[in-house]
Amino acid sequence: MTMLSHAIFVLILPLVSAAIIALFLRRSGGAAAAVSTLTAAAIAVISVMLALHNERFTASTEWMRLGGLVVSLGFKFDDLAALMLVIVGIVGLCVHVFSLGYMHDDAAKARYFGGLSIFMFSMLGIVFADNLFMMFIFWELVGFSSYVLINHWHEKQSAADASKKAFIANRVGDFGFLLGIVMCYWLNGTVNLTELAAKGEAHTLVFSTLLPLLLFCGAVGKSAQLPLHVWLPDAMEGPTPVSALIHAATMVAAGIYMLCRINVLMVPAALDVIMWTGTVTALYAALCAITQSDIKKVLAYSTLSQLGFMVAAFGLGSLSSTHLHGTEPHTVVIAAGVGAAMFHLTTHAFFKALMFLGSGSVIHGCHHEQDIFKMGGLRTRMPLTFWTFTIGVAAIIGFPYLAGFFSKDAILYLAFEKNSSVFALLALTAVLTSLYMVRLWKLTFLGTPRSDHASHAHEGGLTLTLPLVLLAVLSLVAGYTAFYPNVFSGVFDHIPEAHGSDHTIIFITSLGVMAVGASIGYFFYKSTPTDTLADKVPGLFAALSAFKNAFDGAYDYYVAKIQQRFALFVNFFEQIFLAGLIVRGLAGFVGLCGLGARALHVGNLNAYVYWFLFGLVALWLLATGVL
Repeated sequence: MTMLSHAIFVLILPLVSAAIIALFLRRSGGAAAAVSTLTAAAIAVISVMLALHNERFTASTEWMRLGGLVVSLGFKFDDLAALMLVIVGIVGLCVHVFSLGYMHDDAAKARYFGGLSIFMFSMLGIVFADNLFMMFIFWELVGFSSYVLINHWHEKQSAADASKKAFIANRVGDFGFLLGIVMCYWLNGTVNLTELAAKGEAHTLVFSTLLPLLLFCGAVGKSAQLPLHVWLPDAMEGPTPVSALIHAATMVAAGIYMLCRINVLMVPAALDVIMWTGTVTALYAALCAITQSDIKKVLAYSTLSQLGFMVAAFGLGSLSSTHLHGTEPHTVVIAAGVGAAMFHLTTHAFFKALMFLGSGSVIHGCHHEQDIFKMGGLRTRMPLTFWTFTIGVAAIIGFPYLAGFFSKDAILYLAFEKNSSVFALLALTAVLTSLYMVRLWKLTFLGTPRSDHASHAHEGGLTLTLPLVLLAVLSLVAGYTAFYPNVFSGVFDHIPEAHGSDHTIIFITSLGVMAVGASIGYFFYKSTPTDTLADKVPGLFAALSAFKNAFDGAYDYYVAKIQQRFALFVNFFEQIFLAGLIVRGLAGFVGLCGLGARALHVGNLNAYVYWFLFGLVALWLLATGVL
């Protein structure tokens, strides 16, 4: 088989799995789980094979033609796609294996694993897409499959509400994304990624600040950036393995991947907007994470913050006006932003999936308890989960020579070189990251059990622990670029590295922010049933809690006070003016005219003579000018 045939097989395989489950295995959860997991294993193996093979290819076929617009389905498999394919394949397999144990007793297990297969199909379509129209189709499928998975326990009102919230928030961003795709075709005559890159090299692209910003709207929704971030924390209502798959490693990363795909369309003004959006999101989410008591919501806000780091890294490829006329500086600076963003996306995928699955192991071992203030003492009761989760925490806070240390330093170096304000804010965010992650780690695993569930916690079986071990190993080594085969050189050659005095500054900054945040998190918080910050500094805790709820409150106010009232006004206008006055009014007038005309035709000869005489008189009066 050719590499293209392997790629087609990988893409179609999860769709076939979902079809088999939906058609034949809806009442057989065990068989459905086996089919979906074996499919995920095949995808992971073939994905690694495709990535390790040196062959890169593009291929497409016409799907439909609308006048001069040709919509095609195609594959663009380069180093960037290969890297993303491996991430999706490996993390997807770990989530499937973990789900075998976590969802073992779930009554709707077949529907759950069918949803996982649909999600894998959707995400792989985004990875392979060679044009923006095809990417948008799979982009929407990812939104649908996430809705299904978040809503898995639909009997819970909170889960049903969370799934609708995620779906609607993403539709808002996707509308801008679609407008951007249309504008791209209007300006450049194509949405094919390879053709756009060729136009960029030939200096025939038509640039616009609005175009990349509209496309960025899709990333704002999918990657949960301000102000469309509100869906991600609520999406934790879905099963924990879903949180690991969708909200840590793949779906939310799709926005970053899309930005890297369209980097040729970027202009300085748009990159500045992207940079500040990511920076503000990173800091905001880190502040929100400090007050959370739900283990999954701490990780959710952590994901928001780390996604902000990635978006900021991409935006830090900003160009000064002196670079606009030189193609080489443009290419190098943009590539540095892409390299830093994708590097952190890769490392984050592994250690955040590890921590989400680790939280699932904790929740499973504590009989579905999610409040970290009702945990404690799990280090001795769940030792393997403790040590693997510790590796994940160390990686995300930037412990030296773990995965997050290298990728975070690359972003800090870009910020140091490009924008001192962004550098300061991201450094502060890194302090907060260490603080809330060490707080989570200490309250969950150290001290003594603070509930009966924690006292009787236990380690799960092999299906729950094996994925943790694999992801822990990847979290240890994923920061070393030598770990990656040279086939990813198109991505990793552009990771920015500090040298000389800059290297010393970044290294000291990285160690300093980690040490400060970790020390506060470890020594300030006590292993008590209540939040130490709320007890000692209630004003600050209340302020941070209000800060967290500000966006939800604003949206609730908008929906209840503005949107709903506007909808009532529009309904009144439609019912009274359009439907009543115009539609029914005109119909009534015509009816009255019909009644009048009908009254003239009574079949009485004397009446017709009178009307005839009346007409003659009227005509005479008109002729003489009386009327």
